Amino acid sequence: MHRFFAPDIADKLALPEEESRHCVRVLRLVEGDEIEVIDGSGTLYRCRIELAHAKHCAVEIISQEACPPHWGNKIMLAVAPTKNLDRIEWMAEKCTEMGIDRITPLLCRHSERKVLKTERLHKILVAAMKQSLKAQLPQLDELTPLEDYLAEESDAQRFIAYCDESLPREERKSLAQVYDPSRDAEVMIGPEGDFDPQEVEAAFKAGFVPVTLGESRLRTETAAIMAVATMHVLGIAKSN
Repeated sequence: MHRFFAPDIADKLALPEEESRHCVRVLRLVEGDEIEVIDGSGTLYRCRIELAHAKHCAVEIISQEACPPHWGNKIMLAVAPTKNLDRIEWMAEKCTEMGIDRITPLLCRHSERKVLKTERLHKILVAAMKQSLKAQLPQLDELTPLEDYLAEESDAQRFIAYCDESLPREERKSLAQVYDPSRDAEVMIGPEGDFDPQEVEAAFKAGFVPVTLGESRLRTETAAIMAVATMHVLGIAKSN
């Protein structure tokens, strides 16, 4: 069954214009056809098309069910966007497919990318959510200065991964060793030029624990995906 995204489906009983166009003109669905609609907040609706209009496809809700995230506790990623936009878009897509609650693009001292328009990134997250059969859309923040992010209050586990050999390394443990799947967690990944030593020190003061993702020097987007994948694997292992 075809799946669509409509954040206000319960109130408006209609698909947004872009989803309506895809439903009616691309897929050629008609009145009486049944579809699935997700609101991005964790609810899946089974609907019947009442008016197959390319700009305002009206539906009747047949049933609804809660579809909470299968990974349980929150997984949050703060990562400095790469200079190559394709890489950060690919990273966000794959993390959404695996399952993630929040993505915060970070502006760091060594950031290669100082500006990030999130409109296209949001569309990629929506597509990945639908493709992977999820009902919850990750929170996508605007580009956030590192100091503002560190100032946020949080009860989650907080991890920072870096690879600069001049920074403290003896305290680092594997993320797989220190991550507790029964608690919310956030992990911070630096830019292509890595975190500045003062940024790492500030992260320590904010309660971030230094971790390693292995012996390889990973690209920013690869490190982000590996961190999220590690937390998912450990969560699955714990549940079994």
